[in-house]
Amino acid sequence: MTTHHDDESAKHIAEYVASLEEELITRGLLNVAQFEGLMETYFAECGYLHGARAVARAWVNEDFKALLLGDAPTAFQQLGISNYDPITVVENTDEVHNVVVCTLCSCYPFWVLGLSPVWYRSLEYRARVVREPRKVLAEFGVHIPVTRRVRVWDSSSDMRYMVMPIRPPRAQSTTEDELVRVITRDSLIGTEELA
Repeated sequence: MTTHHDDESAKHIAEYVASLEEELITRGLLNVAQFEGLMETYFAECGYLHGARAVARAWVNEDFKALLLGDAPTAFQQLGISNYDPITVVENTDEVHNVVVCTLCSCYPFWVLGLSPVWYRSLEYRARVVREPRKVLAEFGVHIPVTRRVRVWDSSSDMRYMVMPIRPPRAQSTTEDELVRVITRDSLIGTEELA
């Protein structure tokens, strides 16, 4: 299974975006400023940094954390983040590790996690993470001890899920803005633990 550490995949995506940009500009459909504006809009309005910002706020503000875990749509609205789908945030703890999948299609809260990774949409991930989550997580480099429960959340059109990862020890004395940079998209899906 392709993991998020696949450098070739990242290189392919970068090349694809560059060729798409060139083609759109060459055909006169967009100019450079318009393309850059679209990219800025994407990162400002629907990138994984929105999810990271919510988690970072929750790590430093207990009231916001309670709101995010109890009423995620309202919490995202407080951050000025548009809520397009119903969403629930689940918290990783020392007792439980959460991971998200959509077994029927690829339901995914792009507005807080950015574009879904190729592996998330793959039939292999969707089938295997439900049957053998520990083994799949191990393939991502996440080794969950048998004393810690693994919970798989199946996203659907009725409810999307996002994981609040455990705050890593190295991030204890940083500001909210610095914490945002510690959080990864994959940790918000549950296929990465922050070190």
